[in-house]
Amino acid sequence: MLSILYQDRALLVCLKPPGLLSQDGPGGSLPERLRQQAGGEIYPVHRLDREAGGVMVYARTRAAAASLSAAIQAGELEKEYLCVLHGRPQEPEGTYRDLLLHDRGRNKSFVVRRQRGGVKEASLSYRTLAAEEKSSLVRVRLHTGRTHQIRVQFASRGTPLLGDGKYGGGPGPLALWSTLLALPHPESGERLRFSRLPEGAPWARFGAALEGGQNTELEKGGA
Repeated sequence: MLSILYQDRALLVCLKPPGLLSQDGPGGSLPERLRQQAGGEIYPVHRLDREAGGVMVYARTRAAAASLSAAIQAGELEKEYLCVLHGRPQEPEGTYRDLLLHDRGRNKSFVVRRQRGGVKEASLSYRTLAAEEKSSLVRVRLHTGRTHQIRVQFASRGTPLLGDGKYGGGPGPLALWSTLLALPHPESGERLRFSRLPEGAPWARFGAALEGGQNTELEKGGA
């Protein structure tokens, strides 16, 4: 049974289990499971890597999907993540800005130095919540939504995510969790906020830092 945090006639907010596609596709997907459990239509409006888990929102109508998509384009959807890194960032907090190129054939993104066809700007802010000898817990706010953005931006600086075999982090599970989602309701305009912490390994060993990170304020602007 999927964990549904909120639903009404316009939208549904749930916890995505790691391993499920966030959009419709072969091999089982979260939208398909939601249609079976909640009934009615489910329209994806954003995505989360298959290996990751956490808070996601889906539209229940075409009108709501259009409204949420417009809010995303306008930067009105706030998304924050937790991840466990190999090593620790050079600075305890900061902003990463890169140019990313996504290779569709290999389903892999790369940091590049110059603008050219297919290259997109990527920006995120982060804060280190706890650090051990060989790993660290980091909270991230995305300012752009590029494919594998968090994974490739940290990996390019020598701190890949734990369990991220694609970007040098070793065998899974991938330590990436969508922990906070804030958005305007597509009908009323009311600001909604949903937050959940991950459980189990490797998160549990960070204990109090994980709980305390819920009160962390990260930079909202990407400029």
